Amino acid sequence: MPIQLEIVSPERRAFTDEVDMVVVPGIDGQLGILPHHTPLISALGIGELKIRKGGTEQVLLISGGFVEVRPDRVVVMADIAEHSDEIDEARAVEARKRAEQELQQAESGVDVARIRAALQTALMRERIATRRRSRG
Repeated sequence: MPIQLEIVSPERRAFTDEVDMVVVPGIDGQLGILPHHTPLISALGIGELKIRKGGTEQVLLISGGFVEVRPDRVVVMADIAEHSDEIDEARAVEARKRAEQELQQAESGVDVARIRAALQTALMRERIATRRRSRG
């Protein structure tokens, strides 16, 4: 029996469908969710959200937000939600390099935290795009 998954960001509804399993990037690690999961609410980190349905897998970049889990439904409310085929590898590499340079010049703790989050997001975009390219 599948579980209903909805992924939304401030810009759009990124995904809505019934799935067999979803793996979300929690702030303390990956969280695998199957139908009839115990209800919970958790903060999300930066990473890959994996959707498994009928032997196929889709990957989205998720950055920040929350996940609400009910036995028959999962709602992901993410700050950023991008499908792997929407990620431009060249732009991800540029963003990573820019964040690395900014990190070296950062002066305050707030700047460092913001830049580290941007760097982590850029690295994850680059990783997802590279993996997509290598799989063809």
